Amino acid sequence: MKRSSVWALACVAAAAMIGAAHAEPIKIRFILDWKAQGPGAWYYVARDKGYFQAEGLDVTIDQGDGSAAAVSHIMTGAYEAGFGDINAVIQNAAQRPGEQPVLVYMLYNRAPYALIVKADGPIKTLKDMEGHTLAAPAGSATERMFKPLALKNGVDASKVKVLNAAPNLIEQLLVNGQADGIAQFSPTSYMNFLAMRKSPETDFRWFFYSENGLDLYSNGILVSQKLLKENPDAVRGLVKALNRAILEVAANPDEGIAALKKVEPLTNVELEKQRLVYTIDHQLRTDEVTRLGLGDLDDTRLQAAITTVAEAYALPRTPALEEVFSRAFLPPKADRALPPAH
Repeated sequence: MKRSSVWALACVAAAAMIGAAHAEPIKIRFILDWKAQGPGAWYYVARDKGYFQAEGLDVTIDQGDGSAAAVSHIMTGAYEAGFGDINAVIQNAAQRPGEQPVLVYMLYNRAPYALIVKADGPIKTLKDMEGHTLAAPAGSATERMFKPLALKNGVDASKVKVLNAAPNLIEQLLVNGQADGIAQFSPTSYMNFLAMRKSPETDFRWFFYSENGLDLYSNGILVSQKLLKENPDAVRGLVKALNRAILEVAANPDEGIAALKKVEPLTNVELEKQRLVYTIDHQLRTDEVTRLGLGDLDDTRLQAAITTVAEAYALPRTPALEEVFSRAFLPPKADRALPPAH
């Protein structure tokens, strides 16, 4: 081969390498389930430490307005990915198949749903909620899943008045007597009660959905159908970056809270660290996670959850597992082991 030809080939190869190195990062708009709080710290760690960038991604993180609402935001095309409720995915997969986002990384292996009442109030059992008022944020998974909870426990949900209110007012409505019960994520209410100088254990009675016949999964990483089909490598990179950050924050919560404080300078560091650790210990740390690794789930348990949601909402069809969850983008199990508790 002539020297000129070798030189030309070398130039082409070099140009290709330079082009690849300077390829435009893939933009992903990511919506959280809620405001910037302790349990969302790992998203900011992944961004600030360059984990998204290392995977060729440019990720914009927006705060959310409910874990069920996050699913709707992705379906409208406003976001390519987010952190939201798998049970809302099930409902949409049944009603609008092919449009629903798919969960690619399960984070809240134990659902944090709780119905909370005053310890000295009239509600002693779930059945007692009939004829009373339940407050919950609009767009919340806890309200969405109250109907299946009621069905499992012989409660007539039509006899329970649901009061939607601003998220920051929910606990106040219970304390002030404007609601007889509230449906909230347990880490949210637990820490909010502490901030109100109330005792979460002695001042309130907790009905955890998971302890009352509703063994559901909860929030995880969701991606749109479009991103899933058009750029699976971006999905794989997103999951890899977030998995890395989640495990780092689980091992060192202070790092996560430091990243959070950059986003929200008025963050109550002590309270949000408590909220973060509570979430890790109660929602992430389960026997199933020890067995399967963080991000994965048990197919039999998921199938039962799909059936529960389908029956509770009389859905037109029961979605298949693969319409709701895909483990195809998970890092190896060895890379998804949750560090020991502090």
